[in-house]
Amino acid sequence: MKKPKVSSKISFILSSITSMIFVIYFGYKGFMIYFVQKEMDDTFIGGSTSDITVTLWFAVAGTMALSMLLFFQFIKIKDLKSQRTILKGVFIGWASICAALIFFIPSYIYFILLTALSSTVSLLSSMTVKEKIIEELNKKDTL
Repeated sequence: MKKPKVSSKISFILSSITSMIFVIYFGYKGFMIYFVQKEMDDTFIGGSTSDITVTLWFAVAGTMALSMLLFFQFIKIKDLKSQRTILKGVFIGWASICAALIFFIPSYIYFILLTALSSTVSLLSSMTVKEKIIEELNKKDTL
């Protein structure tokens, strides 16, 4: 059976889209908690959500936004060994997030599937880049 070949560009774009979805979701949750907190402060005396909770949601959204921008920058890298190293890291990152979601929040099935897809594509892309590196080395040896 032939292995599917996935370019690193596709992996980075899919990872960017996945990060964008996380940014939108976490940003939405952060805004909703902020407005609930504000309303509770105005309506009830002493009733509020924690400022740490609001900050946490926005911090996660900001972190995912930064990773999204990094994925777009990774597309520009031409060195195959560097691409492979980055793709391994991306695979480990998405696989870790997927495992954490399965363990801590199994009801978020769409996020689990999305991170599993991103990690699988990164792994396949890393294997494709490895094959390209081997082909390049063989080509240099024959010359």
